[in-house]
This record gives sequence, structure tokens and C-alpha cells, in this order.
Amino acid sequence: MSKQTSLFANIKADASSGLVVFLIAVPLCLGIALASGAPLFSGLIAGIIGGLVIGALSGAQLSVSGPAAGLTAIVLTAITKLGAFDVFLLAVVLGGAMQLLLGIAKAGSVANYFPSNVIKGMLTAIGIIIILKQLPHAFGYDKDSEGDFAFIQVDGDNSFTALLSTLNHIHLGATLITAISILIILYWNKIPKLNVVPAPLVAVLAGIALNKLFSTGILSLDQNHLVSLPVAASVNDFIGQFSLPKFSALTNKEVWITAATIAIVASVETLLNVEATDKLDPLKRYTNPNRELRAQGIGNMISGLIGGLPITSVIVRSSANINAGGRTKLATMVHGALLLVCAALIPGILNMIPLATLAAVLLVTGYKLCKISIFKEMFKNGKYQWIPFVVTVVAIVFTDLLMGIALGMAVSIIAILRGNIKSSYFFRKEKYNTGDSIRLELAQEVSFLNKASIMLTLDHLPENSTVVIDASKTSYIDFDVLETIREFKDVKAPQKDITVMLTGFKDVYNVMNSSDISVEQQTAQTSGHVHTISTGNHKQLLKELQPN
Repeated sequence: MSKQTSLFANIKADASSGLVVFLIAVPLCLGIALASGAPLFSGLIAGIIGGLVIGALSGAQLSVSGPAAGLTAIVLTAITKLGAFDVFLLAVVLGGAMQLLLGIAKAGSVANYFPSNVIKGMLTAIGIIIILKQLPHAFGYDKDSEGDFAFIQVDGDNSFTALLSTLNHIHLGATLITAISILIILYWNKIPKLNVVPAPLVAVLAGIALNKLFSTGILSLDQNHLVSLPVAASVNDFIGQFSLPKFSALTNKEVWITAATIAIVASVETLLNVEATDKLDPLKRYTNPNRELRAQGIGNMISGLIGGLPITSVIVRSSANINAGGRTKLATMVHGALLLVCAALIPGILNMIPLATLAAVLLVTGYKLCKISIFKEMFKNGKYQWIPFVVTVVAIVFTDLLMGIALGMAVSIIAILRGNIKSSYFFRKEKYNTGDSIRLELAQEVSFLNKASIMLTLDHLPENSTVVIDASKTSYIDFDVLETIREFKDVKAPQKDITVMLTGFKDVYNVMNSSDISVEQQTAQTSGHVHTISTGNHKQLLKELQPN
């Protein structure tokens, strides 16, 4: 059960955290819209709906939703293929409806099948990507869009070549603002009495003040280095920035294909981000994934109806929310309300914020996600945790979120298969007066994943030996495994003069047990020592069978 927290239990911390997330969300919403080939205002609409609508409907306390960088390529391709933005909006509405149906059908449990090493790898990779993408802004190289989080950027550069290009475009004013902003974020809270004001807010105000101070000369920042929010000249201009979907395109097959793609990708990304956010939650609360899918579906339907981009839970803003002290979903609702108010009333003030200051906030957030201590912790957990973790991190950094998670999952499955090969049974070699005997004690659960290891072991038994297969401690044996045992007992064992004794098999398995008396008689003949191996492994068994 999720721990319930009153919406207004931490109003002061949530309000300041919502402000911080809002400041981070502004350039991200605009940048993602730009990278997606969509109107800039569509990114703000998605951020507003993600904060106000999904924030209110979701059970997630700390997750922040908005336009996602992971959907940028899908959106860009879809708008081009469908030929018009209003046709694409219809696909967003339909995709949201599909998400709503997935939530009603309780499909959110799919998130439970993602291992923790992949989730931690995703968080660490996001931290590394944030640092790579924000370093150019930290030094004043603001060529690439703020929302482009893929390794290969829309401008043809990649994360590393952009860093190299930064060396030729270092802006002293931006660099100084970044350095001062980072120092404020790291040390402001250590100043008694002054720490009641959130450090990121102080950093933003300091950035604006420094840029005003640098208004002339080499340190001065022009508008290219500042937040760029659309400014409406009148109420009609503001309302005119909203768009309606083209419902006449309902018969277009490509619209439905795009809708299904958005529904699947957005749902998977949301579920993974929500689970990752729950792991970062200081209060260790649990988010109902089915309720989250329903909230996301309704949010995407509304976003598409008024001209917004598709929405997912976003780990960058969610982790920033946690680091800024957010404790309830009031923080994400505050961030959505601020986006709406400022987009409508005071966009000019926001356009005074240096991108270098926002880069400083994100650099600190990224560092907290990918600390060296996380790598050390995963390494200590063993290779079956470490290898999928590293693969996930590297794959996400060099490809994209979903591809990296898919590769991490594949490696985790391989690790599970190897683990099952070594844990499907226990064996021991016993010395009898009449020769060697091998006892295989099947584990409590024997699935089809264990078939390969058991088959290898049985096939490598030496001729003229005796094997006792004991299922007395087993509660479940997969049909494929039973067929393997039957085939060995009836076909393969007689060919090698191997005596097979079966014991403990339940009647439902339809495998005839050998006489319990004969097993006891053979056991009574045991002499010498018994050497026990903890887990089944045919190579270990072969080594054990070697003559002394």
C-alpha cells in the first residue's frame, strides 16, 4: 500500500520545490518542442497539463510529468509523416485514450518485471546525460536545443562532439554565472537563517543580477544565452497559440499507428520513470501503476485536444523535485500553475534567466544521480547485478532511453538464465560398495529455464553409474523438465547402462517413482565420505566425477 501524505502537509517545501521544477521545466518544454518540430507553445501546454491535470489525478507524490525527450524522434517523424500538426494532435488524443484503457485493464503491472539493476542503470545514465548535455550551456555554448537528450542530436552533433565544440565557444560571462550558481546551490543551505530561501531560487536570482551587472562588455549575455519564451501581445494572441486536432483524419491508418506507438512508448517510459522516482523517494512510497496510466491517458487526451505534445513522467524534473525538497504532489501542481501564469502574464521576466544558471541546477541534479558511490555499490552486488547495470548505463548514454533499457533487460535475462542453470538442483556424489552414485535433489521450483542445465548434467553422467533424482522437496516441475527426465530414464540411460532411481515425484507429474525400499537399500550401503555441492552445474559435477 502507498503511504498517504496530506497534500498540504509540506506546503512550504513543496511550493519552493515547485518553483525550482518550474524554472527547469521552462527551457526543457521549449527545447523538446523545438527538437520535435512542433510549435514552441505546444511544449508549454504539455508541461501545464502534466503539472495540473496529471499532478492532480496521479497517485505519484513526487513524479513530475511533461513533454519527454524520449518521444522527440517519434513526434518529429510522426508530424512529418502525417503532414500536419493538427493531424498529429488527433494521434495524441487517441494515444491517451489507449493509455486510459491500459490503466483500466490493469496493464501497469508490467513495471514489476523490470529488475532494479536496470532501473538504477537508467537513473545513473540520465545523470550522465544531464551532465553531458548541460556542460555546453554551462560554458555559454547554447547552439543545441535544451530538450535534445539523445546522443545523436538533431543538429548532427553528438554529446561528445558538442563538448569539443564548446572549447571554441567558451563565454566568460556564462562560465562565471555557472560557477557562482553551483557554489550557491551547494553551500547556501549551510548558512544559518538564510537557508529558508531555496538555494536554486537564489541561484536564479543571482544569475539574473549578474547578467544585469554584465550588461556591457565581454561578460554580457545576449538573448541567445537566455530563456526564450513566446510573448503574446494580447489575450487573443495567447488564446491563438492553442490548437485543435483534426478529427476528420480519424480514418487515416497512419494516425492510429502513431497513436499506438505513442501509447506504448509513453506508457513504458512513464512506468519506468515512476518506479525510479519511487526508489528516490525519501519516504519510500509506492505509486499504483494502473492509476498512473489512467492519469497519463487523461492528461494526453486533454493535451492533444488543446494543442500540446504527448506527456510522460520525466525523471529529470522528478529528481530535481526530490532534490529541491518536494514531498507531495502539490509541488508538481505548483510547477504546472506557474507555467500557466507565467506563460500568460509574465513571459518577459522569465526571458531574463540565463541558461547557464539553469545548467548549474541541472549539473548538480545530474551529479546526485550518477555518483561514484552508486557504481561501487553495484559492483559489490556481484557480476549478475554489475554487468546489466553497466550495459544499461552505456547503452542509454550512446543510444536512447528505450534502446538502453531493452539492452539492459536482455543482459539481465541472460544473467537470470545463467543463475537458473546453477540453482535448479543440488547434487552429491556418494561412494557405494558397488560403485559411484549421484544424487540430484531438485529445487523447490523447477521451471523451463532449468531444462538446459538438467539435460546437460544427465547427458554427461558416466556409463555404468547410478543416479537418484529426488523431487521430494519440489513443489513445481515444468512439463518440459519432466519430459527430459522421462526421456533420459527410458531412452538415454539404458543405452549407457545407467541405473536411474526416481523418488519424491508427485502423482500429478505422471512419473513412476522407483521403489522407496530400493533407494533406502542403496543409501544403507553408503560408505566413505559424501561431498556436497551447493548448486547444480554440470561442469562442477564432471570435475567431481573424476577418479581420485
